[in-house]
Amino acid sequence: MKNKRSTGIALILGAAMLWGSTGTAQTFAPLGLSSYWVGTGRLVVAGIFFVLLLMLRDIGDLSWKRLRLLPWGAIMLGAAGMAVYNLAFFAGVRATGVAVGTAVALGSGPLWAGLLQALITRQKPQSIWWLAVTIAVSGLVLTTLGPNEGTSLSLSGLLLCLLSGLSYALYALSTKHIVAQATPAVGTATVFTLAAVLALPFAFLLAGQPELHAADLSVMLWLGVVATGVAYLLFSSGLRFVSSATGVALALAEPVTAVILAILIVGERPGFIALLGLGLILGGLALLIRSELLSARD
Repeated sequence: MKNKRSTGIALILGAAMLWGSTGTAQTFAPLGLSSYWVGTGRLVVAGIFFVLLLMLRDIGDLSWKRLRLLPWGAIMLGAAGMAVYNLAFFAGVRATGVAVGTAVALGSGPLWAGLLQALITRQKPQSIWWLAVTIAVSGLVLTTLGPNEGTSLSLSGLLLCLLSGLSYALYALSTKHIVAQATPAVGTATVFTLAAVLALPFAFLLAGQPELHAADLSVMLWLGVVATGVAYLLFSSGLRFVSSATGVALALAEPVTAVILAILIVGERPGFIALLGLGLILGGLALLIRSELLSARD
């Protein structure tokens, strides 16, 4: 059991590292697309990636008989959660700023996940889980908000960021149920295909017709195939072995990766408060991993 927990933790941390590469990728090739189309476009590219992956691996996974047996209630909930997460996150960040939006959206995700897991599955996270998440979220706040003390807050933006955290937690909880009945590739493919279909009309409504330039193509491919397709395949695979609440909490490794890449590749130099925040995130994640591995012995 401990080996399976270790595998799940490693897969989700790998996903978080890929998510953390998105900012650096856009630094070298800034996207000209609206933020709404960035979120929707990566869902579309990821959906195409998953369908092609299934066709290459096992065309039988796409058979009508197997599709009918999938847990469609959980898939629809997961797709809605992923679509709302992308739209609400980018809208919230636009209204509040990157620092505040990121802190609220990513920081609220594990808290929502812990509450939803306790309410819906009756599996309450242990006290040490809450302590680890509190430490990691506190570090996230220091890392993102430390240099931005004078940032003005937008209530609508904050609510959108909280909604994105809730939507992500719903996606993770749904995915935990889906991968118990289907392979991660099939489950994630159906969720992201439906999420793209749900998000497209809202992107048109909020941002109008997109204008994709040649310079945008490479970044959208990276965001859709690697930072979304491959990353969420790792995430859904990891959820087979750890709880949805722990999976969402481990995703806090994303900002750590983003800052490290910014230092090593972009040449940014974060201040002391941001580095202190990174240390707290790493400490919280270490405590979370330790508690997860120890619980595997019970």
